[in-house]
Amino acid sequence: MKKLLSISLMMIILLGSTALTAQNEAKFGHINTSELLRMMPGREEARQDLERYAMELEQTFSAMQQEFATKYQEYLENQETFSQIVRQSKERELQSLNERIMEFQESAQVDLMEQEERLLNPIIEKARNAINKVGREHGFTYVFDSSGGSVLYFEGGEDIMPLVRAELGL
Repeated sequence: MKKLLSISLMMIILLGSTALTAQNEAKFGHINTSELLRMMPGREEARQDLERYAMELEQTFSAMQQEFATKYQEYLENQETFSQIVRQSKERELQSLNERIMEFQESAQVDLMEQEERLLNPIIEKARNAINKVGREHGFTYVFDSSGGSVLYFEGGEDIMPLVRAELGL
């Protein structure tokens, strides 16, 4: 009975120390992905392309608004002189123009988001692949993103930014 109790106690100690050893072997890393993305080649060009595209959309939107404002002002100034049928036609024209402006604004927002995704996704994917490769090659169990505020506290761990920058040739 004493022998069985002794063996059970040894097994518990052995299993407990194995669990602690496995826990100590976990390797944690962290990286500020926002900082990494700012360094990525092609990011600045993508940002500039996106700004140019947004500026084009904004100019078109402003021209449409200006056209509406001009036609509306003309309508207000001359509405008393218009016949009933001309007034109704002008009102329908203004309403149609206003609807086109709203449709343009909605589709421009969607289009701008798609353009941003198209330009930035390859850069983000390249960074993600480099982080994954560094994580695998250096035996990290977890890599946390310290830029998003998701890691409130960490002591130890390893900043893998230099490793990922080397992987990317930055």
